[in-house]
Amino acid sequence: MHCISLPSSHLLLHSPAKTTLKLACHVSPRMFFNDSATNNNSGSTNGFSLIKNVSKLLWGASLPPGILISTVRTAWTSTWQIMMSQLAPSDPSGAYTRPFSKFRLNPTAATTKLHLYVGLPCPWAHRTLIVRALKGLEEAVPVSVAGHGLDGSWEFKDVPDKDNDILVPTMDRVNRCRNLKEVYRLRKGGYDGRATVPMLWDVEKKEVVCNESYDIIEFFNSGLNELAQHPGLDLSPVELKEEIEEWNRVIYPNVNNGVYRCGFAQSQEAYDVAVSGLFSTLDRIDDHLGSSRYLCGDRLTLADICLFTTLIRFDLVYNVLFKCTKKKLLEYTNLHAYMRDIYQIPKVAATCNFLEIMDGYYRMLFPLNPGSIRPVMPSVCEHEFLSRPSKRESMSPVGKRVQHVL
Repeated sequence: MHCISLPSSHLLLHSPAKTTLKLACHVSPRMFFNDSATNNNSGSTNGFSLIKNVSKLLWGASLPPGILISTVRTAWTSTWQIMMSQLAPSDPSGAYTRPFSKFRLNPTAATTKLHLYVGLPCPWAHRTLIVRALKGLEEAVPVSVAGHGLDGSWEFKDVPDKDNDILVPTMDRVNRCRNLKEVYRLRKGGYDGRATVPMLWDVEKKEVVCNESYDIIEFFNSGLNELAQHPGLDLSPVELKEEIEEWNRVIYPNVNNGVYRCGFAQSQEAYDVAVSGLFSTLDRIDDHLGSSRYLCGDRLTLADICLFTTLIRFDLVYNVLFKCTKKKLLEYTNLHAYMRDIYQIPKVAATCNFLEIMDGYYRMLFPLNPGSIRPVMPSVCEHEFLSRPSKRESMSPVGKRVQHVL
C-alpha cells in the first residue's frame, strides 16, 4: 500500500504538444494551461479575454451550439479515460485496482543505516511517520519529505519551516536527488517503475529496502527496538495480532482503499459498489467505537493507525474530491471523537500538514480536478477544532488506560 506519482506521460497536460493545442482551441485553456495561468497572470488574463471576445463574436450572449458542447464532452471524456487508465488501473467493470508494492521487506537485510522517504499527502506514508514518531525513531531513521510536483511526481524542495510544530517538504537529505524517481534509479540495476511513497532506503548499499507501508510500520514497531526511544510501546502485541488482522481485512478494502475506489471509479456501477461498502463499514466501526476506546479495546494498535490516516483526510479531501458524500465524518459521533483522540496523542498532530494534504490531492490529481483549485479548508479540520477534548479516555477502565510511553 503506497501512494503513486503520475506517469511521466501526464507532462503533456501541463506542457501541451501540437496535438493538445488543437484540442485546446475548443475548450477553456484553463484545462491545459493552469500552470502558466498561475505563473503569468497577465498572459492568462489576455488569453481569456481573447477567447471571451471570440465567443461573443460567434454566438453572442447565448450558449455555445450543441454540436460544440457534445464534441468537447466526447473529447474530454476520452482524454479523461486515458489519463485515469494510467493514474488508476481498473478492472473491466471500471473498479480501481491498486498495484502491488514492488519491494517487500526482508527483515534480515534491513539492519543497516536506513532512511525514510515520504510524501505528506499520502495516507500510506503517513502511517509510517506516526509509528516512527510514537516509537521514538526520529534519530535512528531520518526522513526526507517529498512534495507534489506540477507534473504529478514527488519532488524535493526546500520549504521554509514557518511552523516548527508540523512536518514540511524538504530537500533529499541523503542522496541529494531532485525527485523520488531519481532516488529509485540509484539502486543497482536502476528502476523504471512507479516511484511510490513510503520508501525505506538502505543508505550504505544504495538500495530500496521496502515500499510497502504495512511492512514498514510492523518493522518500525518491533524490528528496531534497540534503536527506539520507546521500545516498550508495542502497537501489535501477540495477544491482539489476530484481532488486528481481522480489522485490517475489513478496513483496508472498504475504507483505506475504499475511498480511492470511490474517487477512481471509472463507471457508475463501480462507484456504487465502492461507496456502499465504504459507508456500511464506517457505520459498523462507529457502532463498535461506541463501547470501545480503540478498535481492539483499550490499547492503541497498528489497526488504529491505519484507520486514522484515512479518517483525518475524510472531510478534508475524500468527502468532496472522491465523492464520498453520503456523510461527513463529523456526522459520526464516535468515529470523529475517536479520530480526535488519536490526533491528540503527543507527536501525532505534528505529522498532519493539512495544507500539504489538500495541495497534494487537489493540485496533483489533475483528472479529478482539472482547474487545480484548492477549496478552503473546512473549519472542522483545523487544529483548534481537532484539539477539542474527545472525552474518550473515560472509556478505559482505571489501570487499563492506553500507555503512549511518551
